[in-house]
Amino acid sequence: MEERLETGWLLTFYGPLLTERQQKLLALYCEEDFSLSEIAAREGISRQGVYDAVRRGARQLEEYEAMLGLAERYRRLTEGLSEGLEVLRDAPGDHAQRAREILTRLLSQEEE
Repeated sequence: MEERLETGWLLTFYGPLLTERQQKLLALYCEEDFSLSEIAAREGISRQGVYDAVRRGARQLEEYEAMLGLAERYRRLTEGLSEGLEVLRDAPGDHAQRAREILTRLLSQEEE
């Protein structure tokens, strides 16, 4: 299950680099939680064909992440912003309030 979630996460970042077919099959598998058999029946292809396409697409996504590191960079950035907000949560004063507002805005922008 964790592998499926990770593949779905990478699909968010690198999906447009895949073929439309790969995007569709991976989205059904990762985001819609369809089984390989369900996808095969829906798409009119063999279960083995779905398996091969999903594996190939997932491998490509992992290669893109290894080369570009965008998903890991995003994780580190959002974790750092959240940690900064946590530190400032109870800090008094106008400067702390302004810092909270800035970090909240940045975190919201990254999550869009």
